Amino acid sequence: MSAQAQMRALLDQLMGTARDGDETRQRVKFTDDRVCKSHLLDCCPHDILAGTRMDLGECTKIHDLALRADYEIASKERDLFFELDAMDHLESFIAECDRRTELAKKRLAETQEEISAEVSAKAEKVHELNEDIGKLLAKAEQLGAEGNVDESQKILMEVEKVRAKKKEAEEEYRNSMPASSFQQQKLRVCEVCSAYLGLHDNDRRLADHFGGKLHLGFIQIREKLDQLRVILSVLNLRLVVLKTFNTFTKLILCRVLVKAQKFLTAESLKLQMEVWVASSWFCSEISG
Repeated sequence: MSAQAQMRALLDQLMGTARDGDETRQRVKFTDDRVCKSHLLDCCPHDILAGTRMDLGECTKIHDLALRADYEIASKERDLFFELDAMDHLESFIAECDRRTELAKKRLAETQEEISAEVSAKAEKVHELNEDIGKLLAKAEQLGAEGNVDESQKILMEVEKVRAKKKEAEEEYRNSMPASSFQQQKLRVCEVCSAYLGLHDNDRRLADHFGGKLHLGFIQIREKLDQLRVILSVLNLRLVVLKTFNTFTKLILCRVLVKAQKFLTAESLKLQMEVWVASSWFCSEISG
């Protein structure tokens, strides 16, 4: 992309479709069904996973940074509930990914040599330590790239401790089975992105996986899905508040919900709402 195109895209993102009075661009509104609502909320898998081995290609719906800017401006004035469309999209995508993960696990169980529950538990321990090492190395590399050398060095010291634990776990695993079986690559499936991980993967391979665009992209998608669930829970609870409580209590609880949105899960919000509704008579007495 040329410097001029980058500048144009930046202006679109900041100011929306009407930044230069271009009437043709305003024919498609951000509310149009042809516009990708996940893109408006910056969570479309087609964008996030672009350039990875799971690149989904172009989205079938319209992606436009200017329309996203229009949406962000409008959403400050009123609730548009586009989170529902985006949540449905991400839930469908993650459900398909999880389905593939389970199928991969099933294939591995059928093709890999069967081992006892005790040996399997020891192999799983090595896998878990591998995962810890990969995540720590990826974090250390990120901190180093950001110029935070001291924190990066602290993480690398933690890596050495985990490596020592891994060495002990590998020794236990090795002693629990024949040498010929130990040399075979024992695989597992990453629960986040469904990629295959090997028991004997080296540190570079682990860091590349856990710090890679594919794995981090899936983490971003899963975290965004959790956030959307909380946001929709807050919106639904606000509707319940408006229907259930008197004016004074509505004002207090709606403010609480807005602040709580950043810290609570969908399940805890639902539980809190049940408590509020159950005690509505008490709130009414206090405020009435």
